Amino acid sequence: MARTIAQTFAQLKQAAKPALVPFVPAGYPDVQTTAAVLQAFDQAGASVIEVGFPFSDPIADGPVIQEAFTAALEKKIKVADVLAVVKSVREKIAAPMVAMLSYSIVFRYGLGRFLADAKSAGFSGVIVPDLPPPEAEPVSKQIQGAGLDSILLIAPTTSPERRREIVKLCTGFVYYLSVSGITGERDALPADLAANVAQIKTITDLPVCVGFGIHNREQIAQLAKVADGAIIGSAIVRRMKQSAGESAAVAGGPAAIAKAVGEYVAGLRV
Repeated sequence: MARTIAQTFAQLKQAAKPALVPFVPAGYPDVQTTAAVLQAFDQAGASVIEVGFPFSDPIADGPVIQEAFTAALEKKIKVADVLAVVKSVREKIAAPMVAMLSYSIVFRYGLGRFLADAKSAGFSGVIVPDLPPPEAEPVSKQIQGAGLDSILLIAPTTSPERRREIVKLCTGFVYYLSVSGITGERDALPADLAANVAQIKTITDLPVCVGFGIHNREQIAQLAKVADGAIIGSAIVRRMKQSAGESAAVAGGPAAIAKAVGEYVAGLRV
């Protein structure tokens, strides 16, 4: 049975370990790979798994994730396909999964319908990166009313007043962007990261996970001193792309891609 997000962070806190939150772009390079990667993440010790719904107009995704989303969309990936692949592996995965998607996708699908279908598929939470308060308030309440966690983003440039508005709408955890900009691997953590995370922790008891740029064990060890978890995206997608090319040459397919990223995530554990 899948853990809840709250149970996951309670266990990690007791063990004094940071959460590992790997990201997968659904449908890239195909849904079979998505299913394999989700299971590989869980076996590698992922705390929470973030599933990205491909979108044609990325908000903050860097070139690596944009390219993966474009490839998935060219194969006509649909919301229903993402929900179906998550549902197909849900019983095999202990880690909670969260959906990351633009509100325009949710709006077109229908908010109530999407939340019901996401819950039925086995998602534990929803991240809507392009829906700020006050517009986010009724949506967050509906997400929580559907039995899902509502996870919102805070940037380094977000004002203290706005941060308070955002954390009030969050459950599960708070997603802090390490930089103002787009996703992508970076050599070092920003100098202001510790101070910003510390400030957020003065206004909420929720765990704070940091994304954008995280890609190695040393960075995660640094993060563990100030934050509750690390979100890893572009580094995983880059390895998926590399492995997909190698797999095509040796007919390794989804299993080879899943093995590569599973080993990478396992190596990040602190």
